[in-house]
Amino acid sequence: MDRLLLDPHVSRAEEVTLGALLRCCIRELGGPRGQVGPAEPYLLLEVAGTLIRVRAHGGIALRFEGRPEWLSDGSWLPLTSELLVELAERELRGAEREIGGAGDRVPGQTAGHAPSHASDRTLGQAADSASGLGTNDEFGAQIAASRDAIAALLAARARTRPPSDPWLTSEQSLVDGHPFHPSPKAHTGSGLTRYAPEARAEFPLRLLGVRADLVAEQGDTTPLDGLGAAPRGYTLLPAHPWQVELVADDLRAPLADGRLLDLGYGSHAVTPTSSVRTVYDPVTENCLKFSLDVRITNCVRKNAWYELIGAVELTDRLRPVFGRLAGDFPGTRWLPEPGYRSAALGTRLFEALGVILRSGPWRECGPGVTPILAGALAATTSELPEAVTARRWEDPHGWWRAYVERVAPPVLDAYFTHGVVLEPHVQNVLVGFGADGLPAEAIFRDLEGTKLVAGRHDLAGLPDRVAQAATYDPARGWNRVVYCLVVNHLAEVAATVAEVAGTERLLDDLWHAAHEVLEEYAQGHGRPGPLAELLGGAPLPAKANLGVRWSRSADRAAGYTAVASPLAVYSPRM
Repeated sequence: MDRLLLDPHVSRAEEVTLGALLRCCIRELGGPRGQVGPAEPYLLLEVAGTLIRVRAHGGIALRFEGRPEWLSDGSWLPLTSELLVELAERELRGAEREIGGAGDRVPGQTAGHAPSHASDRTLGQAADSASGLGTNDEFGAQIAASRDAIAALLAARARTRPPSDPWLTSEQSLVDGHPFHPSPKAHTGSGLTRYAPEARAEFPLRLLGVRADLVAEQGDTTPLDGLGAAPRGYTLLPAHPWQVELVADDLRAPLADGRLLDLGYGSHAVTPTSSVRTVYDPVTENCLKFSLDVRITNCVRKNAWYELIGAVELTDRLRPVFGRLAGDFPGTRWLPEPGYRSAALGTRLFEALGVILRSGPWRECGPGVTPILAGALAATTSELPEAVTARRWEDPHGWWRAYVERVAPPVLDAYFTHGVVLEPHVQNVLVGFGADGLPAEAIFRDLEGTKLVAGRHDLAGLPDRVAQAATYDPARGWNRVVYCLVVNHLAEVAATVAEVAGTERLLDDLWHAAHEVLEEYAQGHGRPGPLAELLGGAPLPAKANLGVRWSRSADRAAGYTAVASPLAVYSPRM
């Protein structure tokens, strides 16, 4: 506790960690079991027989005010992340034994029943349960490691200045990580602060030469040749310096026999974007998506062989789709991934050294438009261009409506008209702002999460594994669209707009405006059944990150928990 009081970075990291785990417990444990509900001015939650209270606002985004507390022998005491980990573990294991001072069940709630009114913005019934999943002896250590990583990132950040590029500043702003992940900054390896965007890292790439007969590539990769020079008979292959360290043992043999050459470091620095492994190169104005044999949150950040091929295949198939979307919804942009390059040295190194070329946002935005990461717009602590913050403060309604109009209709149309599942969560969308501070463009990126709706595309000629990885069935695709667009994205940005404005009542108006924008799209496009259900207030699918971490499952196995929809209480104004 003394350390928490004395070190502001550690104190802040504890606050973030406690908040993220508490949100997970409310969404995935309390709600589905009927163990969460309002008791003004608090939200009450029961975990493993213990009452917890916290002041909350922000709707389904669950923003907290003040320190959460737990009830012990009739007294409310400050809650710590360590205690909440212990309680969550007991709940997840289905333990019946209570720990010190268990309180009464949440007033008005019984186990197995969620709060009945949608206006509470808490949970509906669970689609997938995190209970009954056995035990996980890594869980507490991962959360503690995530907390320590946040403290280290904050300390590193305090020693640096933000870049002059406002887009890159926004990419570096996500220090807190995913607000509904129990360990948002947990990772393997020891290089995070050296290479993390949150630490405002910059570093040169490591350059390799691949013997010409062993080059594996597809699509247009010529911009990669502008990163350096390879000797005759070799082709340049840029590599992430952290990855070269991680796979050093696998590189020894091909470096020793000349299949690969170590050409040293590049001549200039690149900047990591929010995903850590994707960097921006200011010389070619492209992004480079590398493999990293590091697990960050749920996933090892590796370019699988079928994802390397799939990126190029999807780029070719999506060019006409985005051409149509841009025509129908002006301001719609995307970052194509026209090529990949690697080395044909077996699957292990083919994947480990594979790099995907992605167009940079400054190449794709219109004149006078500044791209900003949506995740930065969802965070109250981000450093944003003054014109954006001023316009959002002066005209939150107009700013928000323009925001939803830019982001939501093209995502819906991609699904319903074109059979394409975009993944518009806050790390995959950039919003372009004009000089007036209003949203003017939406830029979609990262084809790893983009899928084709099964049955609506001719995938003949693609390897089976590539086709499988590039498709979703319609129901799975719609769940992904709704989760990313509404729960992960619009809910978080709306909560921040209301919080910055200093009035919770504004949140209802923002959701009313969002409902109107979605309704306008629906009326003009035959009112598709799934969208009609969404507009009618159907529960929303929220990704169950707590459950997938507890079960130690792959991210693709994550289920959804249903949350009450903030769209439920609105109908179109006549």
